Amino acid sequence: MKLAIAALSLIASASAFAPSQVGGRAVSTAAFAPKNVAAFEASRGFALMSTAESTELSVKQEPHGGKLVDLMLKTDEEKEAAIAKCTSELQLTPRQLCDVELIMNGGFSPIEGFMDEETYKSVVENMELPGGVIFGLPVVFDTNSEDLSPGDIVLLKDGDRNIATIEFTDKFTPDKPLECLKCYGTATIEHPGALMVATERGRYYMGGKITGLNNPVRDFPCKTPAEVRATLPADTDVVAFQCRNPVHRAHYELFTRALDDPLVGEDGVVLVHPTCGPTQADDIPGDVRYKTYEVLKEETHNPRTRWEYLPYSMHMAGPREAIQHMMIRKNFGCTHFIIGRDMAGSKSSVTGEDFYGAYDAQDFAKEHGPRLGVMPVPSLNLVYTEEEGYVTADEAKEKGLSEKKLSGTKFRQMLRGGEDIPEWFAFKSVVSVLRENI
Repeated sequence: MKLAIAALSLIASASAFAPSQVGGRAVSTAAFAPKNVAAFEASRGFALMSTAESTELSVKQEPHGGKLVDLMLKTDEEKEAAIAKCTSELQLTPRQLCDVELIMNGGFSPIEGFMDEETYKSVVENMELPGGVIFGLPVVFDTNSEDLSPGDIVLLKDGDRNIATIEFTDKFTPDKPLECLKCYGTATIEHPGALMVATERGRYYMGGKITGLNNPVRDFPCKTPAEVRATLPADTDVVAFQCRNPVHRAHYELFTRALDDPLVGEDGVVLVHPTCGPTQADDIPGDVRYKTYEVLKEETHNPRTRWEYLPYSMHMAGPREAIQHMMIRKNFGCTHFIIGRDMAGSKSSVTGEDFYGAYDAQDFAKEHGPRLGVMPVPSLNLVYTEEEGYVTADEAKEKGLSEKKLSGTKFRQMLRGGEDIPEWFAFKSVVSVLRENI
């Protein structure tokens, strides 16, 4: 009943902000834009370092905000002292666990805790921290507890494992309809992100400083930004590829060919960096996706391709989430980011219409990429042809080539039915893993 009331409340409140919320047709990228980009560009007090200016760093890209955050305590004595200050403990939700990990290890640099009300409002409304640093989406600690108060120090746990402590700084009731409208472009709960805000998140948000104790134990290993940076070649372009689904042939062709883009340096490498945390309800589970990536890594053995995994909770926020992903990958050392068609997009649960245009995220990333310090690389629109294999759609049309197509729905039907999957569409090793696990 509480969930239903929360959902209805969000819809009712949202009517004051949203003009017409049926499917994706009413959504415009203007809804995502910060108010004072020009003023920020003219007045900000820091500049992104060029390669020449960052000779002290082996990796070409600097962390977001200039410094990579590391909140992890190093000794048992320090951890015991931190725990002793706690007056209570809380179990983290899967989404909160991902956020805590990325705060602790610097994936969300430059923030060092969950956002207070001032920071939350600044990010929601202007897509930037109070000091002017661009930040795609708010990172919040939600709760329904009436007992938690500012000043409390709480032990955050995942099962029996101590993950972090948090010292709460404030407690506030968020404007959830405005948050959804600004961040997702819509406040209707037909959108999975807005539904999550309305029905999963608690009534209150609390700001708080995080102190890291232990990384979560996961089915898939998640290196910290510092650990990933240590593996990257010095002074070299690193192109990030984000995905939340198994990698099939077209994906592989897309991110390997991205290295030929004129925007990328001659010796560039690709960092395939899938998100393995919570996502849409009908997506393949993270542990299964991880297995598909591992077998593909072994099958391809491409020296210019690196594989790592990100404990990130998807919002399906389209353009704003593209900025969040670019920012995170910047902290992991990436200079470029592949923006795919309808990146982080979603459909109405009622009408099935897309909430965002196919290239909204791409255009938004191009607009804000220079300010962020990450170069967007538009993804190629590749199709498979009988005559020449994978080529761009324009090339196939120009040459009159015969295209072969297989929809995702048909692929899943063939997978469940035990039918042979054409190798031009999917790698055998990936198909094998999917059949064994879903």
